[in-house]
Amino acid sequence: MTSGMIHVDYKLPKEIEMLLRRLSGHGYEAYVVGGAVRDILIGKTPEDYDVTTSALPEEVIAVFGEKYCHPTGIAHGTVTVVSEGVPVEVTTFRIDGDYMDSRHPDHVSFTRSLEEDVKRRDFTINALALSSDGTVIDYCRGVEDLRKRLLRTVGDPKQRFSEDALRILRGLRFAAEHGFKIEKETSAMMIRKKDSLSDLSVERIWKEFSKLICGTYCASVLRRYFEIFTVFLPEIAPMRGFEQHNPHHIYDVWEHTLAAMTYVPATVTLRAAVLFHDIGKPQCFELGEDGVGHFRGHPKVSAVMADAILRRLKADNDTRETVVLLVKAHDVPLEPVMKSVRRRLAQYGEERVRLLLEVKRADISAHSARSAYRISELSRFETLLDQAIKEQLCFSYSSMDINGKDLIGLGIPPGVRLGSIKKQLLNEIIEGTLKNEKTSLLQRAEAIWKDSQ
Repeated sequence: MTSGMIHVDYKLPKEIEMLLRRLSGHGYEAYVVGGAVRDILIGKTPEDYDVTTSALPEEVIAVFGEKYCHPTGIAHGTVTVVSEGVPVEVTTFRIDGDYMDSRHPDHVSFTRSLEEDVKRRDFTINALALSSDGTVIDYCRGVEDLRKRLLRTVGDPKQRFSEDALRILRGLRFAAEHGFKIEKETSAMMIRKKDSLSDLSVERIWKEFSKLICGTYCASVLRRYFEIFTVFLPEIAPMRGFEQHNPHHIYDVWEHTLAAMTYVPATVTLRAAVLFHDIGKPQCFELGEDGVGHFRGHPKVSAVMADAILRRLKADNDTRETVVLLVKAHDVPLEPVMKSVRRRLAQYGEERVRLLLEVKRADISAHSARSAYRISELSRFETLLDQAIKEQLCFSYSSMDINGKDLIGLGIPPGVRLGSIKKQLLNEIIEGTLKNEKTSLLQRAEAIWKDSQ
């Protein structure tokens, strides 16, 4: 390999700069490496910094002292050094052995050569090293690939993806996040090696995939590499090419889904909800005598499927539960009248109502022009929602002007009947037939109780 060098004007965090200078002051090479360098070059602030060095693990410990060093991955050359109170992973230059588990090398050999170290890395754009004086060392044409917005493996793509199949998803995530084009041989090998994703833990898959779907360019990546995603999401396979035969739709189910994803904010919960909102449609399709397609009950079917998928991928419970609710409710009408607003607030709570608004906007935006009027209805609903929150209108038990103790004071015993009366009172408040005022509520509760005797 031929080394290329450029200079960048970037101020490293104090703890990183101090660590690099201290290692170099003891005669060792030391660099920031990998994703942090890539991010610096594309103008993005790195989330974290990894350091690589020619110093062996025991030499790193000797430089910083045992008090500040933790052998978190010493078998693979990694020592976590606490620098200026911040833990930083410092890894010795190394050469990896064979990857018997498709994740970790079965052994590593330490080296004093930065060039040998970068040869083992996944993509050229991640094989860059940055010294404390701002010099970027590039053995793999990574800077050129960054300028071209090209994703290419270091060396043989077959070997790189055989070492760790997760690199396939990582590459697709970079493409989804930054709009990188994937080099021809790299792209072809991703597809060829797609079945090796089945060997990965579902936790690793979900961690990468949840980032991928939040990328600006996720729709084009999901479209271009569809067959890769069916390896761990076989449920999406029937969606592609499934025509809807409905005047409100201009796309098949898959293309409608991808279009909708471009309209929703980039959070895991919202992107996953939109990805799965119509996943049950192929199972629910009916073609009417008039040639119009119908998908009766598809929100419920889609919700069941989304729940199963997210459980399988071991997504966290809050994400799973919220996604499933949004999928199940995505066809629920949001009528722009205050009664409807308060009813939905009582049913879902403010946070989830606002998420549901986003899902419905995205869904409708990916329909034909015949559905455009529904966007303005959602805007009117949201205006009323803002009003209801600002005016602190009652839509929950906690916002009622009485509580359970007040009802017990009327002689109503604790239990199911008391709960039923509270529910009736809240419904009447929401319907506008009862004021949320303590005297009125107590009088009405007493009347309901007496009528039930």
